[in-house]
Amino acid sequence: MKVTLLIPTLNEEEGMKAIMPRIKPEWYDQLLIVDGQSTDGTVEYSKSQGYPVIIQKKKGLREAYNEALPHIEGDVVLTFSPDGNSIPELIPDCINKMKEGYDMVIVSRYAKGAKSYDDDMVTAFGNKLFTTFINLFHGGHYTDAMVMFRAYKTQLIYDLDLDKDESYAFEEKLFGTNVSWEPLISIRAAKRKLKLADIPGDEPAREGGERKLQIIRWGAAYMWEVFREIFVWK
Repeated sequence: MKVTLLIPTLNEEEGMKAIMPRIKPEWYDQLLIVDGQSTDGTVEYSKSQGYPVIIQKKKGLREAYNEALPHIEGDVVLTFSPDGNSIPELIPDCINKMKEGYDMVIVSRYAKGAKSYDDDMVTAFGNKLFTTFINLFHGGHYTDAMVMFRAYKTQLIYDLDLDKDESYAFEEKLFGTNVSWEPLISIRAAKRKLKLADIPGDEPAREGGERKLQIIRWGAAYMWEVFREIFVWK
């Protein structure tokens, strides 16, 4: 199993310097940094460490993933946040779980034994609400359907139409935002009844930089996806 570690960045120099040295090369086969045009030295630091860097042309996390697609060599993608919210030492656990034959493994902040130290009341409520709705309406059994820290078969990106703009066009235009594809992969993987698993993993507080959440617009867009997917895409 060949693993691509995909790390999106946007002004994360402080977090990168704290987190990246803890990631061991033997944990992955390919590492890609996709940078959203940082201005704080993130790109310069990444290049100084010899990390391959892709500079995004379009804004947004989904576009980061899309622009990375032609460069991905692994048959498994592991998406990882370098801002301190993801614990690097859990990468091997996630990959080992994938080796048991799963289509996707999520490092869950809300699984038994795990805790988010970055949540506030709003984000905790929202994340758990979306996870509950995805389980209720789409047959999932997730404890955390929203988190970035997860591994999945690269082919799922294409099988679940995650790479197609039309999968997101209406909600992005309606709510004036750019969304990511974690909620949609959770929804469509559940609808397909794929082999899915959670493993517990704490979410520490950020190491630095600024939170980039658009709580109202993202929340509205993701809620639209939850209900739209009841009626479309099989």
